[in-house]
Amino acid sequence: VSTMNAKAISEGEEEASGMRNETLGESGHLGEVKRRQVILVAYLIAALDLTFLFMQMGIMPYLAKSLGLDSMGFGYLQTTFGVLQLMGGYIFGRFADQFGARAALILSCASASVFFLLMSISTSIPLLFLSRLPGVFMHGIPGAQKVITDVTTPSQRADALGKLGLCFGIAIITGSALGGVLSTKLGIFVPTYVGLVGSLINILIAVIWIPLQTKPKSEHSTSQSGSLFSIREILRLMKFPGVMEVFIVKVFAGLPIGLFMIMFSIISMDFFGLEAVESGYLMSYIGVLQMIVQGLVVGKLTNHCTEMTLLRLSVFVFAGVGLGMALMRTVWHYCIVVVPLVFAFSMLATISDSILTKAVPSSDTGAMLGICASVQPLTRTVGPTIGGILYKQFGVPSFGYLQLVVNIGLFVYLLKSKIPLREMKS
Repeated sequence: VSTMNAKAISEGEEEASGMRNETLGESGHLGEVKRRQVILVAYLIAALDLTFLFMQMGIMPYLAKSLGLDSMGFGYLQTTFGVLQLMGGYIFGRFADQFGARAALILSCASASVFFLLMSISTSIPLLFLSRLPGVFMHGIPGAQKVITDVTTPSQRADALGKLGLCFGIAIITGSALGGVLSTKLGIFVPTYVGLVGSLINILIAVIWIPLQTKPKSEHSTSQSGSLFSIREILRLMKFPGVMEVFIVKVFAGLPIGLFMIMFSIISMDFFGLEAVESGYLMSYIGVLQMIVQGLVVGKLTNHCTEMTLLRLSVFVFAGVGLGMALMRTVWHYCIVVVPLVFAFSMLATISDSILTKAVPSSDTGAMLGICASVQPLTRTVGPTIGGILYKQFGVPSFGYLQLVVNIGLFVYLLKSKIPLREMKS
């Protein structure tokens, strides 16, 4: 059955790749130009969406404090947002499969508009919590990934998805800096006004530049259930050859690092002794690394290595990162460790998403991307509790040792297991 499924998917992908030009209303060279234009627009929307998100992340602690919210209350606020994103990830993906990538992007940008509108009038703690509610459908990156997945052939997918990391790097640098400048010079609510206007502009960009249907008619959703949320559908996707195995690797390989990053604001102050401005410089450094790795390194490697090889490589490097984190004592040590950390994190995210979207039928790529997008909110939901216990009871090295042990186990598992996925050079 697994072989038949893989063969059917392969044949479907080949047929679909031949229909991309027709979907975009073009043919030949002009069709290729149109495809590239759509991908660039998806990058632009993702970059703007993330920039606005990082702007509000920079002012949130100060806004919460000004309203009288203590550190525990702020933790509840962050957890609320994480839970909402976790709940909405799969539903958003199913929505994209049933109504198209453009409709999904518009839904995400519209939700962001409401998010910033509510945040801009948050003069009390209940209103601040209420502003988190639209976060259930704020999934700009999965929306952009869905567009890219629809308009690229399987061999182009890993490289195209990898370049989304450039958007992330740009957003970290510009969003953090812009949020700080605007809130300091013009007022704490000004970044929310910019986010509101920018999200409305993103809606217009999606309406004008993203095609109504980004996938051929033959690929439209053939899911067994018409509802947007179905446990049966999730289980059905996990039963495709290799999906469960790769998804387990995706969740657990970066989990200890995710816990560390959630606690980083506290660690940067207590362990590294950094001031707020120095933490900002460090985040900008990470953003630059992200841009270099995703823009230059990931794409070149996907052209020369199979995706399973790169998946194993990312897990192996993650194990080395764990050892480095266990031994680090100063912020300069962290600046060295963060180089392979960014490489492994970027490679794992890009390659696992690419493998998983190829392993399921084209009509289910949105749902699969939605499930993948739920990994980070899951970490944000359980992270404050687990990360807090690790940090208080065992210290910073505990994150490194956990990372090392988990990824050694995953690396051995990947070497010994025969994951039934198509290995194709991108």
